[in-house]
Amino acid sequence: MNANSLIFLFPGQGSQSKGMGSGLFEQFPEITQAADDTLGYSIRRLCLEDPLNQLAQTDFTQPAMYVVNALTFCKLKQEYGREPDFVAGHSLGEYNALHAAGVFDFATGLKLVQERGRLMAQATGGGMAAVIGLTRDQIRDVLLLFGSTDVSIANLNAPQQTVISGLKEAIEDIRPSFEEAGARLFLPLPVSGAFHSRFMEPARKAFEGFLQRFSFAPPRIPVISNVEALPYPANDVAGLLARQITSPVRWVESIQYLSRQPNPTFREAGPGTTLQGMLRQILK
Repeated sequence: MNANSLIFLFPGQGSQSKGMGSGLFEQFPEITQAADDTLGYSIRRLCLEDPLNQLAQTDFTQPAMYVVNALTFCKLKQEYGREPDFVAGHSLGEYNALHAAGVFDFATGLKLVQERGRLMAQATGGGMAAVIGLTRDQIRDVLLLFGSTDVSIANLNAPQQTVISGLKEAIEDIRPSFEEAGARLFLPLPVSGAFHSRFMEPARKAFEGFLQRFSFAPPRIPVISNVEALPYPANDVAGLLARQITSPVRWVESIQYLSRQPNPTFREAGPGTTLQGMLRQILK
């Protein structure tokens, strides 16, 4: 038994940037080739050059992030010489966590992510915004006072960083309410849909049908679920993946669960340092 709990965290959409994965595509050519074969285009070219400015489009972002996270996971495994003891992923990153835990192979995960990205990209008229400087309870109070069901909490990222989701006009209309309540920052996010909200129900239903084509193995190592902030059960992978599309990402509780493991060592397995920033705020 390891004295330290090695925990890999996989970032999601929003951590992408041109140039991500540099050096990794050549290091793991078989994964790069499998990605190209599945997607029908060069993933290396998309990530490193982004010649058609597609990296910010959901249906391209999600496969790109999944591939770069998977390549980073391979590199980290080499570095540590062993598997992690626990894994978790933020929204899209959960697919990498499940792949790392042996629930499905790389190509299957990429097919799932490609379809998820395609369905989510079809959602229009929605928006999201990050609210900085208010607690979850303060945000709930503002939403209650605002009295609209068109905005809800989408991502509980850190104690004072929460993302809300809903109809685009409703997000714009509620901004002054958050500023009056003392939010340090209200930052609209560059997305086309109200992800992780009830407005994604058509995507959830379509994805639920798509998931039925696949079979999933029980996780070899604990994967902390965005929906429940607890380890995935052996028998409900498809159910949780479908629900994740409309459910809030309970990241604060997920990290709190992981921080209670023996001597936790966290590593971000993907591009950027978004999750490291959240981690510092949660553990503080």
